[in-house]
Order: sequence, then structure tokens, then C-alpha cells
Amino acid sequence: MRSPFRLRDGLVALYGSPLEGNLRGKEQDIAFRKLLGEHGIVALGDDRTYSVGRKWRSALSKLGFLYPEIPKSLGIDQAQIGEVDRITANGLRLIKAETVSAMQECFLRALAAYVIPSALESDYDFTVFSPLQHILRIMLGLEGAIGDSRINFIEMAVIVQLTNNGDRLDDVIARILKLREQRLASANKSKFDRSERERSASMHGYKEQTFNDYADTNFRYLKAAGLVQNAGRGIVLVPEKRVFAEQFVEQNRVPESPATYFATLCEGATLPTDNRDSALIVLDDLLERLKERRIPFDLAARSLDTPADIGIVRCKAEELLGESNEETYADQQAAKWHEIVAYMSIIADRLRSVTLPNGDQIQVPQAEAPAYFEWVLWRAFLAIDSLTNKPYEARRFKVDQDFLPVGPAPGNGPDLVFEFADFTLVVEVTLTQSSRQEAAEGEPVRRHVATVMDGTSKPVYGLFIANKIDINTLDTFRRGDWFINEERRIRLNIVPVTLAQFREFFEASFSNNMASVSRVRALLDACCSLRDQHEAAQWRHEINGVVKEQIAQLAEQED
Repeated sequence: MRSPFRLRDGLVALYGSPLEGNLRGKEQDIAFRKLLGEHGIVALGDDRTYSVGRKWRSALSKLGFLYPEIPKSLGIDQAQIGEVDRITANGLRLIKAETVSAMQECFLRALAAYVIPSALESDYDFTVFSPLQHILRIMLGLEGAIGDSRINFIEMAVIVQLTNNGDRLDDVIARILKLREQRLASANKSKFDRSERERSASMHGYKEQTFNDYADTNFRYLKAAGLVQNAGRGIVLVPEKRVFAEQFVEQNRVPESPATYFATLCEGATLPTDNRDSALIVLDDLLERLKERRIPFDLAARSLDTPADIGIVRCKAEELLGESNEETYADQQAAKWHEIVAYMSIIADRLRSVTLPNGDQIQVPQAEAPAYFEWVLWRAFLAIDSLTNKPYEARRFKVDQDFLPVGPAPGNGPDLVFEFADFTLVVEVTLTQSSRQEAAEGEPVRRHVATVMDGTSKPVYGLFIANKIDINTLDTFRRGDWFINEERRIRLNIVPVTLAQFREFFEASFSNNMASVSRVRALLDACCSLRDQHEAAQWRHEINGVVKEQIAQLAEQED
């Protein structure tokens, strides 16, 4: 369960189904996996051990999103906690969460409640510790020591995730800094990392790959709580959450009893912002950050009487800071065009990963490919620039604090809408292929483009991108008719291209220093002008010719 946000998808699928509260046994394991597969959450391949359903149930229970089965040896009445495998209060909050910040708070409350060893383990003796609190102490300790809270990937892999609150904080920090110094002095960083993993594997009796797998998973869950963000191949505290982290590590995280532990786990832990005084301290820090960036924020008429009132104001302040961060991110995309091309290549060529010129390795998790497809096109048009709408207005999918996608765009609307001075572009993407593509995309894409057309006086274009364009899909867009209110017939300008074709055009635009939205429109106009003259198969050929001609012109003008 490396992708925490997929747990929410699993809860949504389970909610109200006959399987909720009925997940035990071989038949239920098979049925749960089938349910997840039907919702596109897991792949329905071979699973002879029926492990997928069990793993999902286990993860949801241990994080308190499902009521866990209480060991009889603890002498706790199951009814006192809740019906086994039913969705808990925190699980319901996660299902109902509409924003990324709301989802992250659910994960934060879950991870804040979680302790090791848990009451589900036979050796539970209250010598427990909170992994989340432990990590935050280390990050704050690093910041105090060297002014930077960063934990690099190899440091998490071979040091941090092997420690607990029995280790002195100063000793852990010293080990991290020593490893960092040794790595900096090494001529071959990859070889150094491999050597450290091999040494740890020999010392602890695990496979070498295990250290990377668990470090990756730890980073993902820490990010899901919203307190850390990427920093190269590592993580740092989110600046806006630093004061919250300080408040959090001061709280006692040891449960009074197993019963208290289970109750807290299923309800979600209390956070510093649930206390009015602590909530005000966190809010004051956010307001100061808004002031530093000259982002106007009026507290007048906003109640600060209760933690809930303060929470509403805090969320608005965080939203404004997030929008400011996203605008900065958008401004950086033109300089990131090599990376954007690499992500396109992963999706278009079905690669496992790509190594960038700076040595960083990027990959697209297979289960998240649809979301990353939308995301990389969003980044591409941010790089091309000239948008008149905001970057967060152009996308319909959600992003986290690193502006990575949290699931694909919801239905009943276009994936992306880019507003330019003299036209609007609707971008739709799909990984669907074969004749299913037309059935799944033909009507929705036309409807989405028509809806945008009906709401603006500017010309509207549709750009449909897939790894392979089915001939039936292509013909549907070639004809491009749509009726509004069964009376007014409009002609839609939708151009279907493959991701490989768009990647080549995008790469040529930037490598020749000729990227501009006017060239995008010229390509779209050229393709649309040819559709009435040709049948579907020939139009496909003509579109390919237009793309190649545009690329050639880019090279010639640079010369």
C-alpha cells in the first residue's frame, strides 16, 4: 500500500457495499479485490493467495479507517470500539473530504494516533512511540543543528526508519550528518548508496531492496499527512507547517490503555489545532507569512472564538499561501521542459523510469498513470505560458503540496481548460485504446468542448491526446457536431494527436527556443482545416504531416 491516497478510493468503493463489515475469509478476500478492481483501484490479474483483499483490509484497519478486530486477550468488548471492518468516524471523514487539505488532515489524525507496537501486537506493554512524532523530532532537531530540516532518501533508508524513541536524538542526528559527509566526499553517489544498503542488509538481515521500498513508503505517508514536502531526493518540513510540527512534538502520544488507543485510532487523534491557544499560535505564523508575501488577508468579521472558527480562518490562509506557491511553481515550468518531456516519454513509451541529466530518476506509478497523464499536460502548457487564467483554475485534478497529482480529474467536466488572450483550449487525455476509446471518450469530450464554447465568445479548441487514437474516435472528432438544446447545431474544433506527436512538437518548441501559444494555435488551425477534405484514415495521415511540418519549421527558424 505505497500510495496512501488510494486508500480513500478503496473506502469510497467499500462504503455502503455488502462487503462493509464482511471482509473476513477467502470468499470475502476475493470479493473485496474484485470490488477494488471494478472501481479501477487495483489490477485484476492473478492472485492465487488472495492477498490483495487482506492487505487492503489490514492497511485500512491499522490506520483506523476500518474498525479493527480486537484481540480477545485484551479483555475489551468489541462493541465498545465498533463493529469489525465497518468504516470508522475518521474513515467517513476521509470519504467525505473534498479538498486535499481535508484528506491530509484525516491521514494526519490517523498517523498521529498510530503507535508502535500497537495494541494489536502481543507484546504491547506501553513502551510505545509515535513514528510520526519521532520523524518530526528528528527533522526539527536537524533544523536546529544545521538550519535545514531535510532528510535525504538514503538517510531515511539506512538510518531514520531503523530508529525509535529509545535512540538519543543527538545520536541519530550525528549519524545522519556523518553519513551525509561521507556521501558528499564519495566520487560515485550511486555506488555509495548501494554500499550503504548492502551493509545495512547484512547487519539487519533484510534484502537490500527492502530499505528503498520502505523509505519510499515512509516518504509517501509523511507527505499524505501534509507536513513535509519534496526537496530533491529527500523531504523537508512544509514551511507553513513548521510551527504546527513544533506544537505536535510537545504533545504526549502514549495512550493510557489499549481501549484508549483503539478509540483514538478510529476517531482520529487530537491535534494541536484542536486547542484554541495552540491553534492561534499556528494561525499567527500563517498570517505573518501572508504579510511577508504581501498577500492581503482581512481578519475583520472573522470569528476566532473556538478552535473550529480558527480552523476555518487557518484553512483560508493556507489556501492563499498554496495558490501563491502554485503560481511560483507555474513560473518555473519553462525551465523544467526537459523533465516534462521525460515524463511524457514514460507514459508514451511505457517506460519504468527515466534518468534526468542531473542524475535524478523519475517514474510514474502504474496505478497513477491516468493522473500523471493529465498532470504532465498541465505542466506542459504552464511551461508554454501566456495563460490568462490561474494555474489552479486550469486543472480539475487535485495536487498535493509538491503539486503532484492526487488522483485524476473527476467526471462531468474537461480535464484541463487553458484560457489565452484570444482563444480557449480544452485538453482531454486518456489511456484507453481500441474501440472502447470512442465509447468512453467520444461523447464526453465533445460535450465538454461544447459546454465551454457555450460560455465564451472566444474561439474554443479541443485537444484530445492518447497513446493511440482509435479510428472511430478520430472520425467522431473529424465530424465534430454537437447540438445545444436540440436546436442549435455547432461545429467543434477537436484535434486528436498521440502523446508521442505532442511530445515531439513540445520538445522541438523548447529545444529551438520557439515555444509559444501562437504556434500551438497554428498547429490546431492547420489540422482543423484539413478534416473536411479527407476521411478519417487520411485525416490521421494529414495530422501527422502537419506535426512534422511544424517541427521542421521550428528547426528552420532557429537556424
